[in-house]
Amino acid sequence: MKRFNNRKKITKEKIEEYNFKEVALTKMAKRQLLLTLFSILGVTIISLGSAYAVFTSVSKSADYNVIKVGTLNIDFGEDSSNNINLSGQYPMSDEEGLKLKPYVFTIKNTGSLAADYEVFIQDDQDMINQDNCSNNQLNKDYIRYKLDTATPANLSSIADSNYKIATGSLEAGGSVTYTLYVWIREGVGNDVLNKHYHGKIVVNGVNTQGDPVSEVVLANVGDNGDTYDDGTDTFITGTDPNNYIWYSGKLWRAVSVNNEAKTTKLVTQWNISAINYSSGSTDFAGSYMEEWLNDTSIDGFLGNLRDYENFIVTDAKWNATLTTSSSKPAETTIVTDAVGLLNYYEYVTSYRGASSSTGYLNNGLYWWTLTPYSTSGVWSVTYYGSAYFYSPSYANGVRPSVNLKSSVRIVSGDGTIDNPYRLNGDNDTNLSGTVLSSRYSGEYIKFGNDENNLYRIVSHENGTGTKITSAEPLKSTGTFITMNFGSNTTFSSSNTVGSFLNGEYLTNYVDSTYIDMIEDSATWYLGTVGSGSSYSYKNAKYTDAIGTAITSNVAEAKVGLLRFGELMSGQFDRYGNNTYYWTLTPYSSSSGRYLSSNGSAFYNSPSSTSNGVRPSVNLKSNVQIVNGDGTLNSPFEIQLGG
Repeated sequence: MKRFNNRKKITKEKIEEYNFKEVALTKMAKRQLLLTLFSILGVTIISLGSAYAVFTSVSKSADYNVIKVGTLNIDFGEDSSNNINLSGQYPMSDEEGLKLKPYVFTIKNTGSLAADYEVFIQDDQDMINQDNCSNNQLNKDYIRYKLDTATPANLSSIADSNYKIATGSLEAGGSVTYTLYVWIREGVGNDVLNKHYHGKIVVNGVNTQGDPVSEVVLANVGDNGDTYDDGTDTFITGTDPNNYIWYSGKLWRAVSVNNEAKTTKLVTQWNISAINYSSGSTDFAGSYMEEWLNDTSIDGFLGNLRDYENFIVTDAKWNATLTTSSSKPAETTIVTDAVGLLNYYEYVTSYRGASSSTGYLNNGLYWWTLTPYSTSGVWSVTYYGSAYFYSPSYANGVRPSVNLKSSVRIVSGDGTIDNPYRLNGDNDTNLSGTVLSSRYSGEYIKFGNDENNLYRIVSHENGTGTKITSAEPLKSTGTFITMNFGSNTTFSSSNTVGSFLNGEYLTNYVDSTYIDMIEDSATWYLGTVGSGSSYSYKNAKYTDAIGTAITSNVAEAKVGLLRFGELMSGQFDRYGNNTYYWTLTPYSSSSGRYLSSNGSAFYNSPSSTSNGVRPSVNLKSNVQIVNGDGTLNSPFEIQLGG
């Protein structure tokens, strides 16, 4: 949800200040008045039945606030019109109410498919809770509204429809403008004294095109796939079923469908990162792993997942029960989270009719499962497909898992690796002119020269620009280049790898067109991720494991590397078709962290170990997309905007 107040300018840093203000009670001549505030502070995305909407981005000019919901663009006009403020008014007749300044907003379908929409006036429960006034709410029978040519009515008259005030359908490119009046009706009595009302306009975009994910993935597994129903879930099995899904800049595999809820469990095809499971405990709850997966900050997985509240089940149940068997585990230990990992049983079930080495979930890398083997070991899948238990203090690969809501629909694709399924609301088209900083972690970009011209979005760590990294370590005529990190573990623009990145790399691997898009200098965090309590991925950037204070160990340089545990610092190809590469992060004063070709993370001497290099840069805020859709087969082509 995006909130606005009636100031002419808004800054990102002020978003938290855009809240409803408590309305004071005053007395006026001849009558006592309720001073209440009803504000349009933005758009909230909701789901009703099979309908859903996707919050994608917010753009602001000097004159307008524009909010996009999926392919619906909602424009609230000038900033001065963003508040419906009844403060200081008095109860009035319909005739007087319709003389007030109206509130105008336009909904436009910017997509290529027809889209339905619904418009609601709803309570803002967050603000009611914040003001602690849930027992002191104004009766909606005392609030009058009129939308366009409709007859004025009390807000209470539409309670049965969840306060829906409009519905409609827009063809591609179509738009509709609404004019809304709101006032306090005349004739109210003393029972309105000391009451509050906090409300908001909600626009729910509904694109009914496509078919539910749960139906499509089970009906079209292909010749190399099959299904297996264990009574609770129906699993996709086989060597290479047609179950590839592209969502939020990442390639996923559909693993199973819940028979009752019709939710679809996904897991990423590749290791998005590699971290220590914990500092010693094998419990998923409270582990570094759980934190990284569900971290909603710029440093975590969930915080960089596209509009997750509209795509995934945020209160999913994850069976983290300890087991030494591959049989279906008891439900002894259930953890509620938005993001988890596959458990050992789910992995084994996926290769029924095949083998551990040929099953489709064997990606040729080491990666953690959710399941403890004992109090000292957690099940992990090896690069050859079998499972073994490792100490949670190891740093193996991470393949996040989510559950898509039953309402999510597939609108294109056939589920193959070259044409994965695309989800309604995540299949953007016509992105020319869109700023790159509005896009998502994992999406592909054409950047650089020759064989090293493919990059991926990491995050928007500096808030206004876009951090990217090479899709794989640098090559020279098809061979990965390797080098020592330096004489010590401290990265700088003048140590061995830093000197290469800020010298030869800019000269020979990136031409002037791309160099001009890079920020002249960026901050690179050099926190140590060592042993014990400092195992947390947070320590690569912060001085504590909860991320409250940024480390003072930093370097300033134009080009750097990814940190240990950072998004996209995993492996994206099989063991044997990739190479080791350095991260920025020290393990100690004598060892630096690096990613192994098998997907795990290790540490070694910076001066006697040669590893590959994955450059990372921060692109300027005015870099724009001119072509492409961000997938591997159609990476974004970019240029500097005006």
